[in-house]
Amino acid sequence: MLLDEPANYLDQEHIAWLKTHLQNYENAFILISHDTEFMNDVVNVIYYMNHAELTRYAGDCNNFLEVHAVQKAQKEAVYARQQKEIANLKDFVARNKARVATRNMAMSRQKKLDKMDMIELEQEKPKPEFSFQNARTPGRVLFETKDLVIGYTEPLSKPINFTMERKQKIVLTGANGIGKTTLLKSLLNMISSLAGTIERDDYLEIGDFEQETDQKDEKTCLQEIRDTFPMWSQYECRSALARCGLTTMHIESPIRVLSGGEQAKVRLCKLMNKPANILILDEPTNHLDVDARDSLKKALTEYKGSILMVCHEPEFYQSFATDIIDCTKWTTKIV
Repeated sequence: MLLDEPANYLDQEHIAWLKTHLQNYENAFILISHDTEFMNDVVNVIYYMNHAELTRYAGDCNNFLEVHAVQKAQKEAVYARQQKEIANLKDFVARNKARVATRNMAMSRQKKLDKMDMIELEQEKPKPEFSFQNARTPGRVLFETKDLVIGYTEPLSKPINFTMERKQKIVLTGANGIGKTTLLKSLLNMISSLAGTIERDDYLEIGDFEQETDQKDEKTCLQEIRDTFPMWSQYECRSALARCGLTTMHIESPIRVLSGGEQAKVRLCKLMNKPANILILDEPTNHLDVDARDSLKKALTEYKGSILMVCHEPEFYQSFATDIIDCTKWTTKIV
């Protein structure tokens, strides 16, 4: 089996089922994932891809991280010694190549320099630095629903009576397909509810993060940000994207050819540069690598506004969530 981030979008029950299935699977499989805990439970070999090369490590992901860190430290130490030796050789050559008495020694050291196998350190991948801007303070109650029934043609919920107040950071949990995303879209007035009412504060400034990017869009990342912020210079657009961990190659590429994680960083770039007093996030960790997840977690913890988020990863949201709501209590779907 070839599995490309199979845990994305899965709820906790299905992730547990997938782990058990892979643990008991008798044949080979290749897995791409950014979830360290998930990998630790199912893999016994790690291949590290860097600069178009694969390096094999036996064991789980934790073992890879430990061994890779030791190897990196050893290489940095050897690199530092070589750089010191190079500096000494260059200094000797510069001081002695013009003197007749020492010219031969200088030439000998120059030959040593020319033949030296130069050590190159692994180029550090740019780490994203997310942060979110605060808009004006809204009223005390942001959303209030009365007997709200959500759905498209068939009801997905029993009548929901839900109130969200300023400063709350609410996480919606529960199995796939029970209507969590539909609830978000109903609150945002993107779809009509089947029954009931929604009261929204008049001073809401909403920052909305959707699950996916339009794959038919031919725009480059740079064009997308320039269209979103037309008053910005090209330098400001590039700087904003770079701050989200995107390289020049990413910035100048069409969004549709980027990986899921890179596309998510473009959406986060748009979100973090618009002031908001509430962030509505639909599974924002999908596709993100470890560094991006850590930065996003820190940004959401420090954010002074309110948050309403769908997420299946307790280790991500437990440190900042004020309320966790299990949506299975009002769904009409059998789970």
